[in-house]
Amino acid sequence: GAGGVLQAGLIPPLVLKLETELDEIQELILGTLSNCLRVEVSEALAAGAVPVLKEKLSHPYSAIRSKAAWVLLEISSHAEGKIAVFEAEVIPVLLSLLEDAQPEVQVNSAGALMFALVTPQGRSSAMGAAAIPPLLTLVAEETSKARLNAIKALTLLAELPEGRQTLLEHRDTFQRCLDDPSEAVQRAAEIAITVIDWKP
Repeated sequence: GAGGVLQAGLIPPLVLKLETELDEIQELILGTLSNCLRVEVSEALAAGAVPVLKEKLSHPYSAIRSKAAWVLLEISSHAEGKIAVFEAEVIPVLLSLLEDAQPEVQVNSAGALMFALVTPQGRSSAMGAAAIPPLLTLVAEETSKARLNAIKALTLLAELPEGRQTLLEHRDTFQRCLDDPSEAVQRAAEIAITVIDWKP
């Protein structure tokens, strides 16, 4: 399991192998990494995983783009991972993947963004890369599996005055989500509206 991989010090060689292996093997490596990173992230960061994963986000094969975004999601769920993702300028690339043709890639990229935008640096990087329009598109799409992650990411951007200002004009997009079949989406939309309506 993940513990065995960690104990054996296999994370650095796995990260290296991502550079050279065949696509099918890259996919397996990304799966293994995502399991390990739930437990511990510093070894992967030290091995330079974030720049390598950033590159994989542009891979022609959608399964690899999707898994790379998932591993970045796992990395961003740790405090030190959030910093690494910001410093490697991964946020603009994740934003471009919100328009990917593959729903899984959109879901995982929106999820990674949701974690990466928790920090002030992450939020300002996202605002600089015009994050709001593509996130709003996902919220409004009919069958978007990424809706929940997108709403949560936008809620974080609504904490910035300029984010809130923009989102006030799109309040109805969140309003419509109050009737979403998913309860989690309804709850997230309620929170988003509360943050957008907040009067300082």
